[in-house]
Amino acid sequence: MEETIEKRRVLLVDDHPIVRRGLAEVIQRTPDLEVVGEVSDAESALNAVESLHPDLVIADITLPTMNGIEMTRILHERHPLMPVLMVSMHEESLYAERALRAGARGYITKLEPPDSMIKAIRQVLSGNIHLNGRTAAKLSATEDGERRLKQTYSRTIARMPSLTNRELEVFEYIGMGLTIREIADRLKRRAKTVEAHRNNIVGKLGLSSSATLREVSTLWVSNGRRTNLLDGANATSTDGAQAEDSGQPDIAAPASQPPEPDDQ
Repeated sequence: MEETIEKRRVLLVDDHPIVRRGLAEVIQRTPDLEVVGEVSDAESALNAVESLHPDLVIADITLPTMNGIEMTRILHERHPLMPVLMVSMHEESLYAERALRAGARGYITKLEPPDSMIKAIRQVLSGNIHLNGRTAAKLSATEDGERRLKQTYSRTIARMPSLTNRELEVFEYIGMGLTIREIADRLKRRAKTVEAHRNNIVGKLGLSSSATLREVSTLWVSNGRRTNLLDGANATSTDGAQAEDSGQPDIAAPASQPPEPDDQ
């Protein structure tokens, strides 16, 4: 008597019929897998999950009206145990990271050969996370970079009191994405003076480079840690690159007043 193989049920979500048909043919050739449904958009996919009860959802990241990552987030909220394998033309680790954070259990590009797709399906159905080697390496490097930035940021916060008011102001402007020239224009100072402030900030905060300063200051601003120094108070302290904090707000003079001379 021939043994019956239990087939795992797969739902395909892609707005390109040719792509769906190609994936379906690859899956249908595998004895223990079967395609139970094909849909072209996220809303149809969410409805199909309720009616078809698949074991796995394979979804394209680019879908009409709602992208695959947002669909995965909603699906994960409704069915936390439903595995999703995200398929995309993009190999960038950013997309893989966002897909995994939304609840996907795997990420594979459409450039992979059919046997890699089957391997990814089996891996996800087994409860594991699937990423190809290149994407996994990029994602690991990104995570390491974020971890190092958080550690640097924590050390930076502890050293922030060492900055003068003017240095803190420059720090926040850098975090807002302004260039040295743009900061100089706002402060009505020479670019060299702003560069001197920037170098002092790097030294006082123990940062490795101006690039690290920009990363840390951007995180500071995005976390809502801005002070009120940029909110229009009158300048009362000196602007020398070596000046100490006078305890009073040290900001640029109003536009109606002539620029103050640089302390060089």
